[in-house]
Amino acid sequence: MRSVDELRVHQAAVALAVDVYGVTTCFPQEERYGLISQMRRAAVSIGSNLAEGWGRGSRANLANFTRLARGSAY
Repeated sequence: MRSVDELRVHQAAVALAVDVYGVTTCFPQEERYGLISQMRRAAVSIGSNLAEGWGRGSRANLANFTRLARGSAY
């Protein structure tokens, strides 16, 4: 594989972030800087961590950043 975009887990992470952004548009406006913000940042963080791990070029870094991505999912 030449790109992080070829990883199915990264594709799923991007799709999740898009879904979270869509769902949170229906949340009450008073949650804009609380729950909405936290959910969106966590969702984006998953794909970002996977991409960073991939970009660092070693299996060890990818494994470490994959664990960080998993943490963002919880």
